[in-house]
Amino acid sequence: MRPQPNGQFYSYLETPIGTLLLAGDGEALSLLGFPEGKMRRRHESGWHRDDDVFSVARQQLSEYFAGEREVFDVKLAPQGTEFQLAVWQALRKIPYGETWSYGELAASIGKPTASRAVGAANGTNPIPVIIPCHRVIGASGKLTGFGGGLETKERLLEIETNRRAPGLF
Repeated sequence: MRPQPNGQFYSYLETPIGTLLLAGDGEALSLLGFPEGKMRRRHESGWHRDDDVFSVARQQLSEYFAGEREVFDVKLAPQGTEFQLAVWQALRKIPYGETWSYGELAASIGKPTASRAVGAANGTNPIPVIIPCHRVIGASGKLTGFGGGLETKERLLEIETNRRAPGLF
């Protein structure tokens, strides 16, 4: 383990959806920030850039965007309430290329009437893409709010759809 000045390292990764911020303590990823939308994030003063700390995450994200990876095995350390952590864990069970409604996600954690609370927790997911909050849609089948913007959500779903069924788009 390397020394942890101020406990936070960061890196940026160029992707088809823009430049992503990766941040964490050197052992686990705790933040993935989008270049646009309400989850737009940049590194903070006192954080230390170190691309090597995030080499596994960078590699796996690159493979995902190339359509070569469906499951991530990066060590994660999201920070949230017990309820948020339960929702984020459930998100990781949504299969690649599939979508669930907020109601289905709520039912999966044993709280079938909590779809609004699940939606709020989904919207605060600090590690999108890897914790796939983009796979949650409205009950009507429409795309709903997303921290990186609806265009980004649509693009992530297209990446997964094209990977599962090449040639359809």
